[in-house]
Amino acid sequence: MKLLCLSNGHGEDEIAVRILEELQHQAPTVELAALPLVGEGGAYQRHNIPVVGAVKQMPSGGFIYMDGKQLWRDVKQGGLLQLVWQQYRAIRQWVQSSSEQTAVLAVGDFVPLLFAYLAGVPYAFVGTARSEYYLRDEGGWLSAQRKLEAVGGSVYHPCDRWLMGRRRCKAVFPRDSLTAQILQEKGQLPVFDSGNPMMDGIESEESAPIFYRPNIDAEEEARSLTILLLPGSRALEAYENWEKIAIAVREIASRFRRQSILFLAAIAPSLSLEPLSATAMANGFQRSTLPEKLPIVDRDAMAFSRDGVLLILTQNAYRDCLLAADFAVAMAGTATEQFVGLGKPAIAIPGRGPQYTYAFAEAQSRLLGCSLILVQKPQEVAEAIQTLLADPDRLQAIAENGRRRMGTAGAARRIAECLNRILL
Repeated sequence: MKLLCLSNGHGEDEIAVRILEELQHQAPTVELAALPLVGEGGAYQRHNIPVVGAVKQMPSGGFIYMDGKQLWRDVKQGGLLQLVWQQYRAIRQWVQSSSEQTAVLAVGDFVPLLFAYLAGVPYAFVGTARSEYYLRDEGGWLSAQRKLEAVGGSVYHPCDRWLMGRRRCKAVFPRDSLTAQILQEKGQLPVFDSGNPMMDGIESEESAPIFYRPNIDAEEEARSLTILLLPGSRALEAYENWEKIAIAVREIASRFRRQSILFLAAIAPSLSLEPLSATAMANGFQRSTLPEKLPIVDRDAMAFSRDGVLLILTQNAYRDCLLAADFAVAMAGTATEQFVGLGKPAIAIPGRGPQYTYAFAEAQSRLLGCSLILVQKPQEVAEAIQTLLADPDRLQAIAENGRRRMGTAGAARRIAECLNRILL
């Protein structure tokens, strides 16, 4: 048995790899291959999953759905149409050259789903990009305008659902329970509510809530207010985002002078720390010795301090940062959603893009609901945190909302079990 995985984006590649690893544990004889439709598929290469067909990094980096100009750049400068044709031919060749039974797993949105259908073999779809939460919540439509956007009453349009309803489509895995419910109401679609693999590897499936301890109040008073900083992972954009985040950091430090504050900046390994360090120092921070006691494990992290406020830049402790922080100042996609999925509030500042624009941040705020607070300027972040700290009922609602919208850990395993049973 051979399985080809199609995905269209860095985040989608990572999700696909999690599912494929689980699948290989359960069905070790399955021969895996992948074709990243966007980017070069570094996640597959790191996990020794062979890539078939042509791959290429487009000028937009894949962020085209909010901006038609980015799409035009990909077509004109990046040779997008030629790449699409080459990838289609590679998929057909992969299918036709195999003497074994074959199947396709599509991860992402309409594009990999369409390619999976065109492959002419059984396929399954993991929908990572669309959610009913963009248009509605459990209480109904977010607005009359959002209801009009739901062509056929769903965030998945009739053409999407047509592809999901073909006989060769064996399974559809939406990203959340609300989306699964709406799709199930739309007819005979093979929908499985297995959860969102984005939370895998962040929180253990066995994680249990920490109930009150005898000294919980004293512990809370003694520890620092920990704030996660997420500038994104795209090089030039992340450095610009960091400039805005640095202003927010300065305002937070000024507003919470009487409280111990720890800033944890989770920086993508692909980024250079030099411009980030320069910005920190331009905002009054100085290099300092890395403290012995930190809620993260990374001896290579860089430490900065200003008036007793500690700022840590780390490229090796992403998960630790998410688990340790109380709030996030976020200008990122996947990382923001994972943080919110832990039941914590994030404050978002729109940037210039190409990814984290106002349009992206506004759409993300609909996806994540009350867990994501969208502000217009970095100077407004400190007040947003102060307001949240004064409202424990709102914090409790945010905790419940985030976990409901992002789901629990173990989705990749559950999806792999279903694929092994139905597709392979």
